[in-house]
This record gives sequence, C-alpha cells and structure tokens, in this order.
Amino acid sequence: MIYLDNHSTTPVDPAVLDVMLPLMSEQYANAGSITHEAGRRVAELVGQAVADTAALIGASADELVVTSGATESNNLALFGACLHGRQKRRKVVSVVSEHKAVLDPLSRLARHGFDVVLVPVQSNDSDLPGGVDMQRLTESVDIDTALVSVMLANNEIGTIQPLKKIAAICRAAGCLLHTDATQAVGRIPVHVDELDVDLLSFSAHKFYGPKGVGGLFVRRRDRRVRLQPQIVGGGQQNNFRSGTLNTPGIVGMHAALKRSIAAAQPERQRHANLRNRLYEALAGIDGVSLNGPLLSAMTHEGELARLPGNLNCCFFPVEGQSLMLAAPELAVSSGSACTSAEPGPSHVLQAIGLSEEQGRSSLRFGVGRFNTESEIDQAAAWIAEGMHTLKKLR
Repeated sequence: MIYLDNHSTTPVDPAVLDVMLPLMSEQYANAGSITHEAGRRVAELVGQAVADTAALIGASADELVVTSGATESNNLALFGACLHGRQKRRKVVSVVSEHKAVLDPLSRLARHGFDVVLVPVQSNDSDLPGGVDMQRLTESVDIDTALVSVMLANNEIGTIQPLKKIAAICRAAGCLLHTDATQAVGRIPVHVDELDVDLLSFSAHKFYGPKGVGGLFVRRRDRRVRLQPQIVGGGQQNNFRSGTLNTPGIVGMHAALKRSIAAAQPERQRHANLRNRLYEALAGIDGVSLNGPLLSAMTHEGELARLPGNLNCCFFPVEGQSLMLAAPELAVSSGSACTSAEPGPSHVLQAIGLSEEQGRSSLRFGVGRFNTESEIDQAAAWIAEGMHTLKKLR
C-alpha cells in the first residue's frame, strides 16, 4: 500500500508513540486525582504539555482548551460563542468551501434563528482558486455579525486564506474571528497573534500525533472570548470542557507538534518537491487538469497560496472512484474523509466552478512525512495504467 491520503490523517510518528506508551502502562493515573502523588505527577505532565503546546502557536496555557479533535473544537467555537448568554448579535458569516464540521453547526445555528451568510470563493480559472471573495466578505460583515469563520487552509484543494486581512474586517466590525486550522497547524507557520484570530481549531492526527485529541485556542488577552460550554460535568479546563483529560493524547500531541514545527521548513520543501514530481507525471496523461491554485502560486504578500503537500486533479472523463478501484494499492481520496460516505460530488470543487461530472472525476493526493520518491513514481504509474484501462472500457 502506498499512502497518499495525509490530509485525511497521518500515521503516528514512532518518536511520538515512544513518548505516549509509558502514560498508558506506567503513569496512568487520572490528572484530576491530585489527592495522591501518582495523580499529581500526571497532572504536572499534562499541565506542562498543554502550556508547551499553546506556546507553539503563540498562546498561553489558559487559552488552550484540549478537545477530542477539530470537529469538537469547531462545535465549541461556533455554538459556544454564538449561544453565550451575553451574545446579542444574530449573524454568522462563513465560506461555502468550509469543512462540514463548520457547515453543519452553521446549519444548526440557522435553525436557532441566526442569519448565516456563506460567502463564495474564486473560480478555478482565477488567480487564487478557492480564495474567499473578499469584497463579498467585507459587504457581509456588519454590526450585527457575531462571528466570522474562515478555514485557514482548505482540506481538499489546499488554498490558504488571507486571515490577516479578514481579521482586520472583523476588528472593524467588533466581531469574533474563528478559523479551522486543522490542515495548517504543523504544516505551515501558525501564530494566533500574527493571524489576529479569536478562536482556532486543530487536530493532533493531522501532524503525526494520535487521533482523538486536538485543541481550541480561545483568546483571553486583549479581548476576552466568552464561550458557553458544550460538555459539562466536572468543571475541568476552566469549565470550558469537562471530562477526564486524555493524558497520553495530550502529551503525544505536544510531542508531535514540537517535532513537526522543528522540521517544518525542510519538510515543506520536501513535500512540495514530491507533490510537484507527482503532478508532472500525471500532467502528461491526456485529460488530466489541476484543481485549485497553481503549485507555484504565491499571494500578493509573498506567502504560499497552497499547502505544500496538497494535489487535487481532475481525470475527466474517468470517475475518481473507478480510478481508485483500478489502483487498489494506492490510498488516495475523492474528497474530505468526513464526507466520503456521501454520494454527492465535492462541494468544494463545485464552489470553484467544476461541474458535477468534473467533481466526480477528481482525486485528492496528500503527500506526507514518510512518502518517498519511488512511491510517488509508482503511484503515478498506477494512475496512468488505470486511466488507460478505464478509457478503453468506455
């Protein structure tokens, strides 16, 4: 099996696993049991891991709420901020290409009476495919807006959004800014003050940490964000999120993020090189086209326009699902892992102007830490062979 689905999840780095194992078999006490020494030792380990993880994204320890992952973090951010008793504004602004972990909570907020506005994105033939329509966003944010939620890096086409510019719009309107940074944290530089966000979600399993643990940055400096808890029953984490803390997960998350950030610059370049090598091989196949920003695209500010390891291609007229079946030893996806059970085409690809048929003909590739050049070459060969076979069957 050649695994090129690192946007869906990444394997736990062996060095991270080594850090976690003793916390499952030796130091297994409950971090809340501070009446005995075993519990106090674990509580100290957890407290240090939370503080160190927060520092890696520019936050303080009391600004990081540990969750089960980005989906829970998104729910806590959206419901917690909008449904708080002191929140009187009744409008939420987001983007059509957001992950379902944002779009579905927004649908529920609409049923609570909120005015939910989804701003369009730029088309696939624009300078920044998938980039938020800044004019429409500016026009949509007003004095009744409670919160704006914009994904930092798209999980399907890799587009990196201009969060700093969006933050300035939010500051002028006096509303909160949330970002789902699940695909960005550990892959590109993420600092909460430089982005000027109020809430930021992430998951450890996207940067070679364990599944089932993530975080939500909740700003408490300068402008204090108030959240209504969504999980109650114990009062842990300053009452933001009750429940027994996942000690191995929290310590593993810190180890994984620290390791990813330390290797970030050379790893980004390596991922981009492998991604480009894959696209160069695929681009020679008749009918293959690129979805999302150009691989070399940069923003006007000189920053990356696309995640370095991301590639999304259309193989029209061959269906993506058929192509995956034709290359069973290659692990790729036709879109977000959280929507893979749904029969419809990708809402992200449709948002950038692809037809339903083109969407169904597309595949997403995610290059990761443990991929090699030989795997990239073999993957391209399998895709080419599958395309040739399927075209003959048409």
